Amino acid sequence: MKIFWKFIFDPFIWLWNILNFTRKLILNILLICIFTVCIIFYFQIYLTPPDSKQGALVLDLVGTIVDKPTVHNRFKQISREILGAPNARLYENSLFDIIYAIRQAKNDKNITGLVLSLKDFTGSDQTSLEYIGKVLIEFKSSGKPIYSISDNYTQVQYFLASYANKIYLTPQGTVDLHGLATNNFYYKTFLKNLKINTYVFRVGTYKSAVEPVIRDSMSDAARTADSRWIKRLWRNYLDIISTNRNTEINKIFPTAQEVLEKLKIVDGNPAQFALNSNLVDIVASRPSIENDMIKIFGWNKNERSFNKISIYNYQSKVNQNGQIAVIFVNGIIVDGPEKSGFSSGDMIAAQIKQARLDPEIRALIIRINSPGGSVNASEIIRSELVETRESGKPVIVSMGGVAASGGYWISTPASYIIASPNTLTGSIGIFGIINTIENTLESLGIYSDGVSTSPLANIAITRKLPIEFLKKMQLTVENGYHNFLALVAKSRHKTINEVDRIGQGHVWIGTDALKKGLIDQLGDFDDAVNKAAELANLSVYQIKWHDHESSVFEFFTQTKMLIQIIKFCLIYIFPNLEIDKIINFMNINTLNGSIWNDPQNCYAICMSCQKII
Repeated sequence: MKIFWKFIFDPFIWLWNILNFTRKLILNILLICIFTVCIIFYFQIYLTPPDSKQGALVLDLVGTIVDKPTVHNRFKQISREILGAPNARLYENSLFDIIYAIRQAKNDKNITGLVLSLKDFTGSDQTSLEYIGKVLIEFKSSGKPIYSISDNYTQVQYFLASYANKIYLTPQGTVDLHGLATNNFYYKTFLKNLKINTYVFRVGTYKSAVEPVIRDSMSDAARTADSRWIKRLWRNYLDIISTNRNTEINKIFPTAQEVLEKLKIVDGNPAQFALNSNLVDIVASRPSIENDMIKIFGWNKNERSFNKISIYNYQSKVNQNGQIAVIFVNGIIVDGPEKSGFSSGDMIAAQIKQARLDPEIRALIIRINSPGGSVNASEIIRSELVETRESGKPVIVSMGGVAASGGYWISTPASYIIASPNTLTGSIGIFGIINTIENTLESLGIYSDGVSTSPLANIAITRKLPIEFLKKMQLTVENGYHNFLALVAKSRHKTINEVDRIGQGHVWIGTDALKKGLIDQLGDFDDAVNKAAELANLSVYQIKWHDHESSVFEFFTQTKMLIQIIKFCLIYIFPNLEIDKIINFMNINTLNGSIWNDPQNCYAICMSCQKII
């Protein structure tokens, strides 16, 4: 009998041992691959001496430009190599690293010019682009030329290209200027079909963040409000482009009918159209453009191209110690620990406290590029800023592309607020959204029932919300809005009624915000630094960037990074394996969690501020 059972179970035991061995083998191979790749790139990046020949600095940006990249500092170059990005480049670029590199190149005798190669640059907010444009003008003023080369220019790429001394375009290329638009999905009917009940609590006529769940289209009020600021943004864009190109706006951006007529003249050739419209200076093939660059910057026989260095290989580490601290609020503000791509109220408050207690820090700059988020998290940040200002250290708010709703809430303790003419700010309003699925469950034959000691004791998404809770939520939201008005009124020296008239969820661009008294000055980050030094009575100073330094462990445990590294290794070990299906499954099951985590379900966020295309 024992022989019989042994005959039955031995194959399973043998199979289990094989599976266990295979599992360990694969994991060990993956681990070896990861460390091998990191060691290779470490030596490649840190032990390869830079080329000291004279030549061009190439601004070959790939991906977006943000104030604070998700992966930062010494690991970012390794990450872009491992991820297999186009041209092994980074998907998120630090605005301040770019600014620092261009300013350093301006005074570098080995850099004789700048080449904008923007074909893989996907975008940024207009405020950041203007800041880079300002530094490009500084670079040109040093006597060093700027050239822009591309097969095609998107609207955002062309903005930077317009600062060049000469703009090159290949014969089949185009310059795509089409205007700005906002777009959103609306889910009212969708939620109704799913039998989901949506409870909305809001204050503010123009607080349109809740419209997607209660409407199937944009309201007239939201349409009017968005039309106002988006037309201003587009007008500012055209003003800058026409000034850079020394031409008129109607030539840069004619009417649709005029475009058709001019295209007919050149037989539909978009490159010739761009040349005739003074959008570009030279239409030439890639080899011809390359020859021009060789004549200007010289021939590099090793690279078999003109003498150049990529901005990714050129950047030096910016100073990490100084008397003026800079803290970033980048992305949606959320409660709890830090999440990749979001701003943690707890973490930012801790950074502010650290700067407040540091005797070396004499002033604090809060760099905000956020549409807002959780009211609770915003208040945590605000209260820490109040404490900092009361300690005697000036607090300067530097607004980026957007500092609206919760982003403006945290601005209220500032000693001074500086925004760009194109910053989206204001949006003073509060809302709350709760969805329940009791009808959805009932349609499936699932019911929820029980007993409670109070109508407020058993609140769940599986049950209809009691009327007492609905009234409580509305009162909470109204109280939040009143507090918002009071904070703004006190900080901007206005009455609550005056703030209410410019509140109600209204979004303002920087020029309007200055007229409404919501900010103190139009300017950029440089102006914020100067104001911080002035208020702190500093004649000589340095900047301390309070940024979260990624450790080796954090670098590999960031979800996207870890998944891509695994993909990188698996492709070479198992080339026929359907990696993408596995990766998609992992992405779905390793999400960072919901951003809607305010303990009171109250939010101050401007959703339309993020959806500009």
